[in-house]
Amino acid sequence: RILLGTVRLDRYYKGGSHGEPSRGSSTMISGLMIVNVKGEPVISRFYRDDVSKATADAFGLKVIASKETGTAPPVKIVDGASFLYCRHGSMYLVAVTRSNVNPALVFEFLFNWIRILKSYLGDDFDEDNIKNNMTLLYELLDETMDFGYPQITAIEAVRLYITLGTAKAPVEEQDVGQLTSQITGIVDWRREGLRYRKNEVYIDVLESVNLLMGANGNILRNECSGQVVMRTQLSGMPECKFALNDKLNMDREAASGKQSAEDKKRRTVEIDDCTFHRCVRLGKFDSERTITFIPPDGEFELMRYRVSDNIKLPFRLIPAIQEEGKSKVTFNVKVTAQFDADKSATDVVVKVPVPPNTARTNIKVGAGRAKFEPDQKAIVWRIKRFPGGAEFMLQAEVDLMQTTRAKAWSRPPISFNFNVSMFTSSGVYVRYLRVYDKSGYHANRWVRYITRAGQYQIRI
Repeated sequence: RILLGTVRLDRYYKGGSHGEPSRGSSTMISGLMIVNVKGEPVISRFYRDDVSKATADAFGLKVIASKETGTAPPVKIVDGASFLYCRHGSMYLVAVTRSNVNPALVFEFLFNWIRILKSYLGDDFDEDNIKNNMTLLYELLDETMDFGYPQITAIEAVRLYITLGTAKAPVEEQDVGQLTSQITGIVDWRREGLRYRKNEVYIDVLESVNLLMGANGNILRNECSGQVVMRTQLSGMPECKFALNDKLNMDREAASGKQSAEDKKRRTVEIDDCTFHRCVRLGKFDSERTITFIPPDGEFELMRYRVSDNIKLPFRLIPAIQEEGKSKVTFNVKVTAQFDADKSATDVVVKVPVPPNTARTNIKVGAGRAKFEPDQKAIVWRIKRFPGGAEFMLQAEVDLMQTTRAKAWSRPPISFNFNVSMFTSSGVYVRYLRVYDKSGYHANRWVRYITRAGQYQIRI
């Protein structure tokens, strides 16, 4: 521990005058506090002496205790000090500074601190959990921040050196060089020495389809947001290369003559924007459009993306609603699955809104079950399994009660929920995942595609 402290000192205090860090003071955080709903600090740690206890207490009384947090932005200036805070359950995590600090940096640190507390105290930690683990929390406060500068926030790295609490992890004998590299090096999300009998990678491509269709059938909004989730069980420190059918990447390969004959026949997709896990080497992605990374052990989200062109809608819904005077409304809703017959959708739910003065309903459906649910003011049609290419109808007659005030029905949109396996609306698919390790082992790869409904609505 003494040697580690020396390394950290050299790294962050190099070249500063009068013991000050060499980095700019604009990133300094003066202190951290955990405050309860009464505005009382449960635990606090001040790294600098430019914020007084009276100022910290004033924040608790003016903001937390006065119930101001629900309506005001999570940044408050009290006596010239800036307080930035976020809430978890009944507790508030607060950072205070007198510097012109980057708020994005502070909030990222606070949310990472919530993740760390969850790993040690459980997902639903409260004031009692904090009071019963004061020693642990003071160690975490000192390990994750040094003189007001964020340090280690990766849970995997913190667990190696904080061995108190429920997240206690065994620390093996390691030399100083290896220990230091895990603290200050680049790969802090994966520890060395992992060994598996079977080396496997599970890839889930999860997409949410958002649709807003007008009553005349015109598409007003249509996009697809997706995420690639991986679960890795790989030995050693492998490097992985991952590729989707991204148009830019495949066009570049075609221009250089490296594209395979199989890829030439396949569809390409224009990915509008994407965000990555911090293990991805962004420099290589910018220059080569290849996703290269050393994966964390276990489950993690590799990337998120969005596609807005050439979306293939999994379902087509045609509604026909007719109001017969003020006492009756008839509904005819036809739903068609537009994916291949070898696939099927599960947990299909269609919510057809009805007028608020509905008295009785007479419903007929071609598949599944449908009933009027007064609390949702809708006819809810549930189909457990919807085969690809199939077409089903819902027919309903709705009798209305007479009302004293004649008010036109607003006609809310029909909403749709579903899950379709082995299908992507965007057309995205995994081209390859290559695993390179110095031992040369073979890794099994498993890919699954799931498309779900986001905000899938059809106006009537």
